[in-house]
Amino acid sequence: MLIGELSRRTGVRTHQLRYYEAQGLLEPRRGASGYREYGEDAVLAVRQIRNLLGAGLSTEEISYLLPCLSGPAPEMKPCPELLDTLRARLTGMDEHIDTLVRSRRVLRTYIEATERLVPHAEVVAGPPHRT
Repeated sequence: MLIGELSRRTGVRTHQLRYYEAQGLLEPRRGASGYREYGEDAVLAVRQIRNLLGAGLSTEEISYLLPCLSGPAPEMKPCPELLDTLRARLTGMDEHIDTLVRSRRVLRTYIEATERLVPHAEVVAGPPHRT
């Protein structure tokens, strides 16, 4: 199938499919006319790529994991270092979430401390505008 058909079947824009190709995630054949030609397996590959991107993985990580994909998400063969890669990504996300939670807590403390200083009749609209 040509890139337009793959785009229609997956809902992914053609420029994104070209990007996936540039990142080594898709490998279309080139027909005699020079057009990209994708096999049926490309539909599943694109869906897997989209799911893994949605899980927060980078295209570099996906490139590493793509050979481990064995069917519709989230099925993967237990390839070497597969779980290490996924666990490392999850640990990074957990650390980022922890940082955001701490930041939110500190920000709330500042807001609450400032609100205690504002008379109840005043409405605080936000920072003053600079002109």
